[in-house]
Amino acid sequence: MMGADYNSMMGSYGGTMMLFGWLAYILIVVLIFLSIAALWKYLNK
Repeated sequence: MMGADYNSMMGSYGGTMMLFGWLAYILIVVLIFLSIAALWKYLNK
């Protein structure tokens, strides 16, 4: 009966931590992408 423990854990604490982890990961990827795009435009001038 591992599924019940997993669901209860994800519902209370793990879910919010996972959400913040995904938001931080997406934010970092977007920042890296924007910095590369800015450097690309700067170098191509």
